[in-house]
Amino acid sequence: MNRFLPYACFLGLFCSFTFAADDYVLGIDSQPNLSTPKGKIEKSEWKSNIFPGTVREMLIYVPAQYDGKTPAAVMIFQDGSSYANEKGQFRATVVFDNLIHKKEMPVTIGVFLNPGTVPSSNPKEKGRSNRSFEYDTPSDQYATFLEKEILPEIEKKYNVRKDPAGRALCGISSGGICAFTAAWERPDLFGKVLSHVGSFTNIRGGDVYPGMIRKTENKPIRIFLQDGSNDLDNLHGHWPLANRSMAAALKFAKYDFVYVEGDGGHNGKHGGVILPESLRWLWRE
Repeated sequence: MNRFLPYACFLGLFCSFTFAADDYVLGIDSQPNLSTPKGKIEKSEWKSNIFPGTVREMLIYVPAQYDGKTPAAVMIFQDGSSYANEKGQFRATVVFDNLIHKKEMPVTIGVFLNPGTVPSSNPKEKGRSNRSFEYDTPSDQYATFLEKEILPEIEKKYNVRKDPAGRALCGISSGGICAFTAAWERPDLFGKVLSHVGSFTNIRGGDVYPGMIRKTENKPIRIFLQDGSNDLDNLHGHWPLANRSMAAALKFAKYDFVYVEGDGGHNGKHGGVILPESLRWLWRE
């Protein structure tokens, strides 16, 4: 789908579309293609010192075109397993395969991180999730976690770009505000953000961002926001209003951004359908 692309060259685009439920059908770039080289995925577990006591699953996607000679771009996904699921709503690795093969995005190593869990002392019990603390807190701790732990691990294994324009962050819901927070705190490390139904609400104070954006000097971050008019409305806030407020603030502060709103709810259906176009826009020259 390319409903917003004719206008994507404009700085600070604010888009709103009305979609019917059956419009959320994955396109050809989200489907495996036998003629497209398929990247490899390695799975590991990461124990963090920045978030003491937590462990998390980490999946690393390496595209078939990676040769180790030319530095690859890096894109880090929060709630990574939902993005890497090839039968899920996003199917990011399939989209990467197709877009990289067509040279519509750079050769990019995908890092799919799940939020941390504090294991239970009872092996029969599920551990305590650290997701909301890590994702919803507007601080520099998660950016530090990426800088001190995850990026060095990636750089040990692969030849990757060090410039912020070559590094992107992505997430859904609380993972969306997490991606924005990390880039906001460290634009010297991360220059691109993709947020799906981002929780820019008062779960842990994240509703402060529109005001901060307006009163802070423009940071070199390219931002794609997606939400739905039927997203959540609860004690933490109203998600569509929060995302519209973010978009208005980014427009006021003259950011390079796009905001696309459909009629969906708090899920990845709309974001998954437009993921190929989102990535084309985010990684454009």
